Amino acid sequence: MRHTPLGRSTATVTPLSFGAAALGNLFTPVTDEAADQAIQAAWAAGIRSFDTAPHYGLGLSERRLGAALRDRPRDEYTVATKVGRLLVPAPFMGADDLANGFAVPATHRRVRDFSADGVRRSLEASLERLGLDRVDIVHLHDPDEHFAEAIGHAYPALEQLRAEGVVRAIGVGMNQSELLTRFVCDTDGATFDYATAAPELVDRALRMQTVCERHGIPLRAVAVRFVLAPTAVASVLIGARSAKEITDAANLLHQAIPAALWQELRSAGLLPSNLPLPSQIITCSRKAP
Repeated sequence: MRHTPLGRSTATVTPLSFGAAALGNLFTPVTDEAADQAIQAAWAAGIRSFDTAPHYGLGLSERRLGAALRDRPRDEYTVATKVGRLLVPAPFMGADDLANGFAVPATHRRVRDFSADGVRRSLEASLERLGLDRVDIVHLHDPDEHFAEAIGHAYPALEQLRAEGVVRAIGVGMNQSELLTRFVCDTDGATFDYATAAPELVDRALRMQTVCERHGIPLRAVAVRFVLAPTAVASVLIGARSAKEITDAANLLHQAIPAALWQELRSAGLLPSNLPLPSQIITCSRKAP
């Protein structure tokens, strides 16, 4: 099957994707053998995008998916998982998890957590269950009753993970359209010069972000270093609303930015061709004191 870019991100998906909820014993048990055969059949059919979540079988879906893909070339497939539910060990009393839809032992309980820390903890646990060093797509999972926390804390955390190159694409997975529409509207309000940014400016910024992600460098780090490039510039003013934001800016100031990134931005027409590249002016190896 062909691979299609997912929106403006660097993640790709095939026309048919494999949803792995059933591999978590959704409603009825599935054997390990049957789960593996299902994934191998999907691979044989050309499917290269797979979706899972901690919620599915209290992590069983992630473990089975990771095991089935372990010997496949990592760059040839896309994995999506979700955040918003932390799995916390619980005293096992012999009960099952069918009250939540899954025929698995109730060895853990789900704790809704849409904080920035919860997002990172959930993703780290998913990577461990999957046996992977990265996932490509991360969705906020069912934030219906947690909209304020999800959009105020979880979504910015995902945006930062995407900027850092930890994940390639982010989104929201839920069973309604109203809040999905709000997420789209409330997280796409870019501004420029104290007004809503023109579509062509947003498109240019997103193209820059795509280039930066290929090099594993946050766009905001490149922006600061670009402004500081001319020797006549002594300081750049950073607007911050929290200690976290200004600390992030200070750390990014000293991040090594490869010359190849600047060159690619110029080649793509995203930097003026008549200006010297910042890598020719500012050293890329400056260390924090």
